[in-house]
Order: sequence, then C-alpha cells, then structure tokens
Amino acid sequence: MKKYSVICAGLLLAVAFTSCGSSEKAYRKMYEKSQAADAANANKEQPSEEVAVVTPVVEKPATETVVVDNSDNVPVRQGKYSVVSGAGLKDFSVVVGSFSVQANAEGMQGQLKNKGYEAQVAYDSATRMYRVVASTFATKNEAVQSRNQLRGQYPDAWLLYNN
Repeated sequence: MKKYSVICAGLLLAVAFTSCGSSEKAYRKMYEKSQAADAANANKEQPSEEVAVVTPVVEKPATETVVVDNSDNVPVRQGKYSVVSGAGLKDFSVVVGSFSVQANAEGMQGQLKNKGYEAQVAYDSATRMYRVVASTFATKNEAVQSRNQLRGQYPDAWLLYNN
C-alpha cells in the first residue's frame, strides 16, 4: 500500500510540474504578434502636430479699471448686471443665490420678500446667471455687515460690486 501511494504521489507531482509550465512557443507567439502590431501602427499615417492658437492679451487702460478698496480682506466680485425684478442696484449688493433659470431666482426672491428683505433679481449676461440680491448698499461696510447677518441662513452669501 505504501508503494502504491508513493507511486501515485510521484505521478501527480510529475503531471503537476509539466502541465503548469509555460512553453517558449507561447512567449514567442505573443512576441511576434506584438511586433506585427507595432509594425502596423508605424505604417499608419502619424497625425500632424496641432499648432496652438494663443489669444493675445488685451490690456485695459488704467482709466477703465475699477479699483475696489479691499483693505478689510472681504472678497468682492465685480460685474455688469441688469436688474430683472426689483428697484435697482446700488454699488454693493449681497447675493444669496445664483440660478440659471429665472423662475427659480424669482421663487427665492419671493421667499426673501416674505422675510422682510427688499430682494431683487439681477442678470449677468456674461455667465447667463440670475443672481438673487437680498440687499443693496452704497458703501462696502454696510454690505459686509448685512452679508455677515445673512450668512446664518445663507452660508454662501457673497458681495457684488456692480460696474
């Protein structure tokens, strides 16, 4: 019985070692296939390099540049906005919402009016966005104070300087 089990174990080992081994033919076949693919790709027409077109920088004269005092490190975005719904924008406004759909902006405007704010909707044609303005002020300090109060309900409120 012992002889029989030793012979079976030896036979199994011999089969296991011969069946798992990779042959050189398989490697050679894959290598030749890879070389043929590389040769075929080399024969194809290579795309020409595209030349990047660089847009020239247009500088505005200093007389057209608007400088907003930022000594208090409160960020202010600048833009040219037209009032869609409301009384009109002063120099500094507190924006609490931005929408690509006018009806959504007017819905938020209604909610703010119900809370006692003189909310307005302004349109930015450059970005095609409707901005909901909760309040508008002549000075930056007043706008900053209003924005800080509104951040409790609208954490993303920001300041707008209307050109």
